[in-house]
Amino acid sequence: MNLLRKILFPFAILYGFITSIRNYLFDKGILKSTSFDLPVIAVGNLSVGGTGKTPQIEYLIRLLSDNYKVATLSRGYKRKSEGFILADAGSNAEILGDEPFQFYQKFPNIQVAVDADRTNGITQLLSGNEKPQVVLLDDAYQHRKVKAGFYILLSSYDDLYADDFMLPTGNLRESRSGANRANIVIITKCPGNLSVERQEQIRLKLKLTYSQQIYFTFIDYDDFIYSKEQKTAVNELKNESKLLLAGIAKPTPFFNYLKNEKDQCLTFPDHHHFSDADLDAIQGKAGSQKIITTEKDYVRLKDSKLASQLYYLPIKTTFINNHKNFEATVLEYVKSNLEP
Repeated sequence: MNLLRKILFPFAILYGFITSIRNYLFDKGILKSTSFDLPVIAVGNLSVGGTGKTPQIEYLIRLLSDNYKVATLSRGYKRKSEGFILADAGSNAEILGDEPFQFYQKFPNIQVAVDADRTNGITQLLSGNEKPQVVLLDDAYQHRKVKAGFYILLSSYDDLYADDFMLPTGNLRESRSGANRANIVIITKCPGNLSVERQEQIRLKLKLTYSQQIYFTFIDYDDFIYSKEQKTAVNELKNESKLLLAGIAKPTPFFNYLKNEKDQCLTFPDHHHFSDADLDAIQGKAGSQKIITTEKDYVRLKDSKLASQLYYLPIKTTFINNHKNFEATVLEYVKSNLEP
């Protein structure tokens, strides 16, 4: 923890007090939470920064979309639009935000919507011609104006909420007790060989209730990189000089998976909107080399001047163990909460 964050500790206490009062008012029904007569699953975290929400939402889409009409609803962070928008053929990353546009491109059989007001967003989805049977709320753990039926809380292995502090001293958006709302806690970005003993240590540290389930996942990278027209095996790139580009919260694992000693790595802020000057600088550094980026960045860059040399590396969430139990729990919630 740096000195400035320590100095700001009194503000962290104040922020924690304010968020605790807010949660208390929602818990007691003094502030209104709206429930809906269909399964609503909220995925989020207690902290700011990347915990792997996007691949977790995609996991749920794959699990549910073959048998149910699924809609995702996101805030659409840093989009250049306002209000409720349902993705269509005219949508792009600037209109939807990068993660929702990624969902729209990868999963044509679902509805993808954005609205900062999640209550209005669900209401709009239910008033449409194609009413969803399940709504997945992306990054909505603190959006208490909607009372989801099922909460999935994510926390990174190397940044557990139990070890963190409130903003601005730490990275927590609300106190650790907010984890009590979760039906399932998933520890993300774990080492793939995480031992059962270490899993048990974390479970005890988090002090979960008897009814809460905990799972451990890691980020699994694809064996290929993809462009608009072709794919290339990652193992063919080991000795090739290339430019690695990332505008995500925690890019180090992405770089480490691909880089060799000849590579250049360029980092931009999370959700960065690339300007013409940015694109010129990237192109200047890359020369004729391949430019490999994350899937989230690719949806913003695929139609830019970099397109002819641009590739992306897909990722997915993989459970270390007990994935069948996780899936059965989610499917049981959905099945038991569908209108007859």
